Amino acid sequence: MAILIDRNTRVMTQGMTGKTGQFHTQQCLQYANGRDCFVAGVNPKKAGEKFEGIPVFATVQEARQTTGATVSVIYVPAPFAASAIDEAVEAELDLVICITEGIPVRDMLRTRARMLGRKTLLVGPNCPGIITPDELKIGIMPGAIHRKGRIGVVSRSGTLTYEAVAQLSELGLGQSTCVGIGGDAINGLKHLDVMQLFNEDDATEGVLMVGEIGGSDEEECARWVKQHMRKPVVGFIAGVTAPPGKRMGHAGAIIAGGKGTAQEKITVMEECGIRITRNPAEMGKLMKSVL
Repeated sequence: MAILIDRNTRVMTQGMTGKTGQFHTQQCLQYANGRDCFVAGVNPKKAGEKFEGIPVFATVQEARQTTGATVSVIYVPAPFAASAIDEAVEAELDLVICITEGIPVRDMLRTRARMLGRKTLLVGPNCPGIITPDELKIGIMPGAIHRKGRIGVVSRSGTLTYEAVAQLSELGLGQSTCVGIGGDAINGLKHLDVMQLFNEDDATEGVLMVGEIGGSDEEECARWVKQHMRKPVVGFIAGVTAPPGKRMGHAGAIIAGGKGTAQEKITVMEECGIRITRNPAEMGKLMKSVL
């Protein structure tokens, strides 16, 4: 069991023939069942070609119909990435993982509006992707640090995802699935959406949740956890020392109107029964202590 992706997932890469798409597709092919799972690329200018033996199609729809792929990963440059998401949604894929950073907010507002009522789930943009260890990785995370196990990880920060995973693995705590939801202000799945999936996943025994300043997603997730979560949750919030009004790294990591501070998030999460560490070096140890 896992959430969102496993060894039976069939994946297409939008932007596979670009420098970034080529590099990370190769890395994914070399991890676990990647050779079986990645079945198509999409680039209208390179249709009919192959990359690493994988056929390139002109459209997402054609790639889906020909190969049966139901998941897409996007490495398309920022000015065109929202349109790539739109195309995947129109083709009714199950899941789209958008790695691209720097997509204009206006573009994502339009794309989110177009997604209303559609079946496609979106992870990202500006995210590291998803990995189910020893089965499949879709994205840019280093596969070697992951171990198969029963801890779910959901994070807004890519590098803190890797740090959390490395700590868990070092302590002998493998992961069921790790989901990097991305740090943009307008994105797809939130902490709450992923937490609900972990709650229903028989292979997940506990969840490590990494958040950061900006917005109210962590607080909304925490309130749901208090009412519904059947498994232990631990957390870390980045940005305790961030000054109000200054964006910290991610497009969504900004304290505005007095809302979205790290302390506010920590307070709500602790009130809702989530164990919090203020030291990022202690995330794994805290997770182990609650199991």
